[in-house]
Amino acid sequence: MTDRVHTHRMKFWGPQRAFYEAQRRLTMAAKKGLGDPVLSELVVLRASQLNRCAFCIDMHVTNLREAGVAQRRIDLLAAWEEAGALYSERERAALALTEAVTLLTEGFVPDAVYDRAAAHFDEGELAHLIAVIVAINNWNRVNVTIRQPPGVEL
Repeated sequence: MTDRVHTHRMKFWGPQRAFYEAQRRLTMAAKKGLGDPVLSELVVLRASQLNRCAFCIDMHVTNLREAGVAQRRIDLLAAWEEAGALYSERERAALALTEAVTLLTEGFVPDAVYDRAAAHFDEGELAHLIAVIVAINNWNRVNVTIRQPPGVEL
């Protein structure tokens, strides 16, 4: 492991303001149909943890705290599978799908993971959940590439 400082590479979001606005609208549309803002924030925080996006992790931890989510639920999100009843079955299904879509370790989303989510979300909600996962992965990929610092306005 090297000791290197990750410095901000470029100001992507200023020159790409139209892309930023489109991405913001995409994210808002995805979240709107999911209904549960805490669930949405847990999903985007988990994807951001997997993608190692410090900017997004910082933002979504702050959002969860402001929403009154217990610090323990935020702290243990990275180990949600081992955290027992700290997360509902619905949240656990959403988090499993988040990991499968974000990592695509097998090159696809396994049927068991998809079916688990489909058992907890109707088709419209499931479509919005998938859209939320796709949207945060897009934000993460840009912010990780440009090394967007936490707490710095886009």
